[in-house]
Amino acid sequence: MQRKTAFLALAVMSAFVGLTKADDRAPTNAVVITSDFIARLVDEAQTNNPGQLAADSHAKAAAANVGSIRVWDDPMFMFGGSVFSPRGMDPAMMGDLTYGIQQKLPLWGMPKLNRQMARAEMSASAAEADYHLQQLRRDVIKSLLSAALAERVVDIDEQDLLWLKTTASSVDAKYRAGQTDAGDSLQIQNEVALRNDQLQTDGLELSHDHFFLNRLLNRKMDSPWPPLLLPPIAAPVPFSGKLLTLAMNNEPQLKVMDRQIEQAKAAAELAHRSRLPDISVGIQGNQYHGDGGFRSGMFTLSFPLSWGNSGKYRKDYEREKDNEKAAEEDRADQELTTHEMVHHMTIQLDAARRQALLYQNEISIRAGQALTDKLAGWESGRVTLHEVLDARRDALDAELMAARATVDQYQMLAELLLWTGQENFESLTSLANETTIVNHTDTIEK
Repeated sequence: MQRKTAFLALAVMSAFVGLTKADDRAPTNAVVITSDFIARLVDEAQTNNPGQLAADSHAKAAAANVGSIRVWDDPMFMFGGSVFSPRGMDPAMMGDLTYGIQQKLPLWGMPKLNRQMARAEMSASAAEADYHLQQLRRDVIKSLLSAALAERVVDIDEQDLLWLKTTASSVDAKYRAGQTDAGDSLQIQNEVALRNDQLQTDGLELSHDHFFLNRLLNRKMDSPWPPLLLPPIAAPVPFSGKLLTLAMNNEPQLKVMDRQIEQAKAAAELAHRSRLPDISVGIQGNQYHGDGGFRSGMFTLSFPLSWGNSGKYRKDYEREKDNEKAAEEDRADQELTTHEMVHHMTIQLDAARRQALLYQNEISIRAGQALTDKLAGWESGRVTLHEVLDARRDALDAELMAARATVDQYQMLAELLLWTGQENFESLTSLANETTIVNHTDTIEK
């Protein structure tokens, strides 16, 4: 019986070693989340995602609107007739049929201003479509990372369930040999039941992550996914002048706001010239229906008199100028927000990276060594099962914290991609050796 107990204890230790090296036994069809893999999925999302397709259609509609701007309005044709009383003019002399045409003149540069307005709207729609694509890229990356983390959690659950079942067999063997009491046997059975339930919950969370990925790509909701593996811990991204320049030049919301300022300027100029009269020229003829002969003609020049609305035109212009100023101030505020957000994200990136390295290279290793020591002590009777289970939880927490910190780092990189208008992680991690603008460590020490 003692030999069987020792064999089971060895199996428990071996099961834990297998747990800590779960990544080495990854399925052959597992996919590591890389920039190339992300790019392929983003291309698929750009083609299939309804929200992105809607944004692209808005941009195409705005581009078509530019081509629809007319220099000459359609001429106005007029036809009518006159009725004379017996005491009136002779219709044979005056003519009782009237016809004519009137044409509005393209004066004051209004067609050119309308085209400028349409081009500004086209540029704004294109910038908004690009912004939507950047957001879609961020969402795809975050969803992939969430699914990969869920994969890791489920893998740890499965390995730990095997560990607990093996331990339960060892505890049962000790109980039958009279080396432990029923309390240990009942406790380990509870642990097995709890882990089995947690495995089901985490499996459902993983299925939802796959469901959400399929929604982003507009695939069938039950489309399968290969196992996803987290990438290695990324290089640091310091708050450098080059990073800040990338953000100020490429942040998609700033680009949208630039186009909105152009729109506001065009609208203000259009309102300023709207006070100028619309001038139309026309020609009119009269003929008699009896013989169809021409009797008289008339040339016309027409324009509105804005005597009573001059103040209203001024208010229109003031309104559009205020909108222009508001757009400029919004952009200035977004610049400050971009500066602050990039600074904050680099701090969070640094914290997540340090935490990932700490748990991966130190805490998880020491926690594994502590569990191995507790297992040996439990086998010799020096350590209680409760202490072994506590050490097991610490080891599991260290494994999960290392994975979560890695995910936190890459999710923050995904946000930083959005704020800098970049397309892949390498464009940011290549800045690892850039000089930091603000030395946070010196600030803390002072």
